Order: sequence, then C-alpha cells, then structure tokens
Amino acid sequence: MYTHQKQYITAGTPANKAGAALIMIHGRGGTAQNIASLADELGLKNMAVYAPQATNNSWYPYSFIAPDAQNQPALNSALTIIGDLVAQVVTDGMPEEKIYFLGFSQGACLTLEYVARNAKQYGGAVAFTGGLIGEHFDTTKYQGDFKGTTILITIGDPDPHVPISRVEESVAALQQLNAAVSLKVFKGRPHTITQQEIDLANELIFNK
Repeated sequence: MYTHQKQYITAGTPANKAGAALIMIHGRGGTAQNIASLADELGLKNMAVYAPQATNNSWYPYSFIAPDAQNQPALNSALTIIGDLVAQVVTDGMPEEKIYFLGFSQGACLTLEYVARNAKQYGGAVAFTGGLIGEHFDTTKYQGDFKGTTILITIGDPDPHVPISRVEESVAALQQLNAAVSLKVFKGRPHTITQQEIDLANELIFNK
C-alpha cells in the first residue's frame, strides 16, 4: 500500500494575476499533465490551474466502492493531498469561493469526496463520471454547507466502473449539504469525457 508524495503542476493564468483557480484531478492511470490539457477546452476566464499528480498514477488501488480498508492508506493520503493543495491555492491569494474543482473517473470520485467532507461555498465543481466513495454509503462523513455551490455530475448508463445507484445517492447527499447539483446521464456513453459534457461544464460552471 502507498501514500502520495506532494506534487502538482500549474497552468493557465499565473496565480498572482488570476481571478479564480481550478483544481483538476486525473483518473486512474492518468497524469496531471493529461487532465490539465483539458483546460484548453474549458471556458476558463482568467483562471489559474492546479493539477496534483498521484503516486503510481492512481489515487487509491481498488474500486471506489470496495471495502474501505482496501483503499487505505492511499485514499486518506489522497484527500490530504487535495486539502494541502486547496491550502496552497488560498496561500497564493485565492479565496475558497473562487476555487473550482474538476475530476474524471477516479478523480471525479475524489473531487466529490473531498468537497462533501469539506462543504462550503466554492466556485463550482465538475465530476465527469464519479460518485462518493465507500463500500457502504455513510453520510456521517459529510458536513458543512455548500451555500448553493453548483456541482455538475455526468455519467454513462451503464458505466463499467460507476453504478448509477451510487451516483444518485451522491446527488442526494450533496443536496442535503445545500449544493445545487445537476446530474446528466448519457445512455450508452463509453467511459470517457465527451464534447457534450465539456460544453455542459462550460454552460453550468465556467461561463456563468
């Protein structure tokens, strides 16, 4: 089992000149560079981009709905990495209400898990194919108040890694924390990010 080394790349507008920040979290087998390249397709206006890199290119070793012990200590370490990066963004001069999150697949699950455990007013969040993490759905881990933060979740139906039922449970839990959640289900969509999803993220989150 492993823990993560603190490493990330930056892109977009330099932090000292940016009006907002976006934390982009890659999926299993992906890289920080790979997810950061997606920023070019997003309607980011004057936004600094931060993309953390997972050790072994994976944030946790097993499915996001595997028994919790199987994904430790990697999962807790991954959540710590995201928390430390948020703190770095704040240190760089960005208030939390100007911080956005985006993740794909394993990165989408980690995105949702982090913001749900630390609910407050953020700029917005995008989870391309993801749900909250854990073998058993436990809402006692989640606390705070999103104060109307917009969260977009997209999912293929069916998806080989992420059950629709868990996504729907996740939507309800996020709504309980006062998030404005938009769920879009794409019938027969493969496990990828489509242009339609990017357009939706721009419309709901980045071009507001």
